[in-house]
Amino acid sequence: MKNLCLVILLLSIMKLNAQTRDSLDIKIGQMILIGMPGAKVDSTVLDEVKSGKVGSLIYFEKNIPQSSSAFAAFKKMSWTYQKAATIPLFICIDQEGGKVNRLKEKYGFTRSISAAAIGKFKSLDSVRFYAEATAATLAGLGINVNFAPCVDLAVNPTNPVIVKPERSYSNNEDTVILYAKEVIKEHRKFGVITALKHFPGHGSSKDDTHLGLADVTNTWTERELKPYQVLIDSGYADGVMTSHIVNKNLDHSALPGTLSKPILDSLLRKKLGYQGVVFTDDMQMKAIANNYGLEEAIRLAVNAGVDIMCFSNNIQGVQDRTVDKVHDIIKNFVTSGAIPQSRIDESFKRIMKLKGSLSIEFDEVQKLRAEIQQMKMVAQRNAEFAAKAAEEAIKTSLDKKKKSKKKKPKS
Repeated sequence: MKNLCLVILLLSIMKLNAQTRDSLDIKIGQMILIGMPGAKVDSTVLDEVKSGKVGSLIYFEKNIPQSSSAFAAFKKMSWTYQKAATIPLFICIDQEGGKVNRLKEKYGFTRSISAAAIGKFKSLDSVRFYAEATAATLAGLGINVNFAPCVDLAVNPTNPVIVKPERSYSNNEDTVILYAKEVIKEHRKFGVITALKHFPGHGSSKDDTHLGLADVTNTWTERELKPYQVLIDSGYADGVMTSHIVNKNLDHSALPGTLSKPILDSLLRKKLGYQGVVFTDDMQMKAIANNYGLEEAIRLAVNAGVDIMCFSNNIQGVQDRTVDKVHDIIKNFVTSGAIPQSRIDESFKRIMKLKGSLSIEFDEVQKLRAEIQQMKMVAQRNAEFAAKAAEEAIKTSLDKKKKSKKKKPKS
């Protein structure tokens, strides 16, 4: 794993350096995740991918090609972006199922159901069936990160963003753990990374962070951490996505989880022992965008321990964020010392390690292809040998018949 990541890193930096981009630019680019404007390859995004300014992309329903051959067109779009990247891209989607479902049946994709519906199944076989269908579809489309499963507990029955849209498996933490683990297993079979969300727990909130701040200080309980703790300890946490909730018991300064060092560093990293990639929920959701300036939000998030920041450009009423602007803000903070260079280096190492696990999947595919090609060559050689042997046998048989006719006495 380490050797593979090192090879990817060295080759990537060599190629990008040849394009006059220094190593800090490369590392910052890997921390930026953006949404695309439409349902076709965007020339600006493609250039940003080629230059290494962005390391991850995310799809929404607006990116689904409106055609009878949506699957093929979608796949071509994914692989156009992927082929342009020097360092492999995270190509992401929120495909939880139910209402959080970008790949709908009306576009010709596999049927999905909500987490709440899955949580009612008595058999894990049914859980696996729907998880496998989702994972196989994503892999076929060139998507390698699914921002799922949602491991928020259905604590508040009137919760407008998790419970009412049926995004939680259950109010019971052990049930959530059981089902989430099966979903993750099925995704791993197809080489699709998952991300547990929304840390440290959004199921007890009364408000929707898409619309503004949500304070869970008086409703959140520590049992909401159990799915994270168990899944981290058992090796089922590929990635973790932050929540924008405010919890003054966890952060006395009342910063949202995405911007909070006590929540992301002290709690997630140190207490729960998670050392993998931390993705933010959308930085353009109004809990962040309406209460923190872009520069302040970026500085706080990176210093809190975030590795990849999501700017979806998909929230109505919120100004779009360009890659250049985000990139320049981070670099200026590093240059001024407001963000330590060491924080960028830490995130880059985590990201490269996770991308290295994807590269192993790619390597296995290439190995399999090579084996198939070798088998074809052997089969072809064997066929040629068999044909030549048959030709020789026929020739020998004809020669024998000719000699036999010559020796036959006249009557």
